[in-house]
Amino acid sequence: MSKEIKVALLGIVAIVLLYVGFNFLKGSNLLSTDRTYYATYDNVDGLTIGNPVILNGIKVGQVKEMKLMPEQANRVRVSLEMQKDVVVGDSTVASLSGSLLGSKTITLFLGKNSKVYDGGEDLKSYTVASITDAFQAKALPVLGTVDSTLIKVNSFLNKDARLSLQATLQNAQGSTEALKNLLIMNQRNINEITTNMARLTADLNKTSAKFDRIASNFSQLSDSLKDAPVGPAMRKLNATMTEAQATMTTLNRSLSDQKGSLGKLMNDTLLYNNLNATAASTNTLLTDFQANPKRYVHFSVFGGGKDKAKKEVETTTTKPNGTVTETETKTTLK
Repeated sequence: MSKEIKVALLGIVAIVLLYVGFNFLKGSNLLSTDRTYYATYDNVDGLTIGNPVILNGIKVGQVKEMKLMPEQANRVRVSLEMQKDVVVGDSTVASLSGSLLGSKTITLFLGKNSKVYDGGEDLKSYTVASITDAFQAKALPVLGTVDSTLIKVNSFLNKDARLSLQATLQNAQGSTEALKNLLIMNQRNINEITTNMARLTADLNKTSAKFDRIASNFSQLSDSLKDAPVGPAMRKLNATMTEAQATMTTLNRSLSDQKGSLGKLMNDTLLYNNLNATAASTNTLLTDFQANPKRYVHFSVFGGGKDKAKKEVETTTTKPNGTVTETETKTTLK
């Protein structure tokens, strides 16, 4: 065998090994007996050739090829190379899902098949919305709102608005300067107010000490009242009041009872009339005694002597009702 043939054979073997190695690095094994199935998706962003095909958390295949189909609204047909012992059928779903890092995988969901595939068939496809898609769906309206807000702010800050804002800042600066000058002019008054506040605080501290002493005295008084025998004294006072009430009840009953002496004295009309007549007779007697004292009193300067002249005195008795019941004649010596 000539050298040229050996070189040619060596080049062919190298090319074959290079092709097989290149496909192996891409994830395709030309010498394997794996079966190929297909799934069609609207968007395969993040999915690359060689990404795994997962079944129950275990890799059973890989993505072999992706092809754009313009005749089907630019959908993407993905070739899935799976192990021969994996049984798929008309109920198998190839779900395209993504991770937090952005990479995509295809997960198989097996069901009860009415027909088992041998390879080359199209599987049912399903795309799971990723967190990135959901974030984009929520963020895009917000970004639009922010954009419109910035546009409104920019339109608001036109030349006139900037001039007005500048004038406002200048006015604020002038007000600050005026306030500063006012504080400088009234610094003395402010110092006096501060001094008065300090004195007031000191006086309040002294007053607080006095209030503390007053509170302490009240506390001691409260403790003394608490320890004082108020209970026995109140019980004695209550007993005394009960006895006084009983005494007043007895006195009231005695005054109301007409059989007793006090009752008769208070309620007997005849006794009242007799006392009234006696007082009237006494009054008449005193009046007559004042008018004619010689009838009742006689003074003799010298002993013995002449006999007293006889004089007759009439005496009348008046009943309580004012009628005269008896007349007596008495002879007295003059």
